[in-house]
Amino acid sequence: MLTRKQHELLMFIHQRLKETGVPPSFEEMKEALDLRSKSGIHRLITALEERGFIRRLAHRARALEIVKLPESVGQGLATAPQQKGFNPSVIEGSLGRRPQQARDDEDGDRTETAIVPLMGRIAAGVPAEAIQDHTNNISVPPELLGPGEHFALEIKGDSMIDAGILDGDTVLIRRSDVAQNGDIVVALVDDEEATLKRLRRKGDSIALEAANPAYETRIFGPDRVRIQGKLIGLLRRY
Repeated sequence: MLTRKQHELLMFIHQRLKETGVPPSFEEMKEALDLRSKSGIHRLITALEERGFIRRLAHRARALEIVKLPESVGQGLATAPQQKGFNPSVIEGSLGRRPQQARDDEDGDRTETAIVPLMGRIAAGVPAEAIQDHTNNISVPPELLGPGEHFALEIKGDSMIDAGILDGDTVLIRRSDVAQNGDIVVALVDDEEATLKRLRRKGDSIALEAANPAYETRIFGPDRVRIQGKLIGLLRRY
């Protein structure tokens, strides 16, 4: 048996997946259900998962899967709160898999560059809502990339300045769900907040450590933090 809000949220996620193939963000869910905070959405998601209606896919932000619908709801007949003015931004194909494009350098020679999706901004400070919008593409030297999938993020904040990462920099991230102590990682906290920090494991706890003494190290239980990727490079405009 679902509460009214649980039912509304389930139908909203179901409808969005049918229409776009992309689950809504916590902010979109909050607005659709007219809730005051995303913590309420987090509780509803947890309740739906515990009741077997949805499944959160591991190691990916905003990745939700509908497992079942209430028996009273027929396929294709579900209704959901409608999002005002939403235009989905869908990421398509070969995410950062080093596709090559040629360009002319200053001497007229042809050089190769790799295209990497710029996914938005990430906090190097107090965590902000996880960004999953494909806002643009950037060209990078292919030698900066290794095997695997890559994406770029623009830095917002100053908590990593002692690691040489400044506000406005663009960081290159290799997608990965594992990291070693001391790695600088994109960490997703409680499935809704993303931040760039140095990873430290202390027993069963995970510490996200700033590289600026003005910021405190934040410590979480292992079930609250998911690694999204590791820092492999940095781009800066002067």
